[in-house]
Amino acid sequence: MKINSKEFFTVSNLLSLLRLLLAIPIWILFDYYNSEVSIKYWLFALCVFAAITDILDGFLARKLNQVTEAGKIIDPLADKIAMAVVVIRLAMLGELPFYYLSLIVVRDLLIFLGGIYVTNKIGKVLPSNILGKATVLIIGIVVLLTLLQIDKNSLLFNIFYYFSIIMIVLSFIAYVIRANEYLQRKKSV
Repeated sequence: MKINSKEFFTVSNLLSLLRLLLAIPIWILFDYYNSEVSIKYWLFALCVFAAITDILDGFLARKLNQVTEAGKIIDPLADKIAMAVVVIRLAMLGELPFYYLSLIVVRDLLIFLGGIYVTNKIGKVLPSNILGKATVLIIGIVVLLTLLQIDKNSLLFNIFYYFSIIMIVLSFIAYVIRANEYLQRKKSV
């Protein structure tokens, strides 16, 4: 699979790259997480901005007919790295449990490695699916509720927290099934 520079430098891909780069200031701001309340609001704002870029890049890619193989790689990679940075830092601060971080990282790592395998076998990148996007959204809500210091014993927090765990598992299973379907289709051709 070859990606040319014209395909790489689209508005939607640049938004994904911006989201990827946002991981750097987010990581740095977490160094000051407990020193000032305003830092939590800055982190919240950056996470919301990252979410907006995620929504915009997909919308613009379809609207401007800029769905590219590069975008199919950059978009989910930016999602995974940005989310991992926030969840890792929250887990390091004791705001989220380590097993939650582990579930997200293991799922994303297996999907990434599986994606490489499938791409090598079928010659194209599997695009993100709606279940994967919904999972990132639900995890994002858990992150935002955590940044807003919502009581972790509250019904609101627990609904999103446990729903996100279910979504992590279901989206991984769905990815495995979809990847297998693409591989089977490739074999039958």
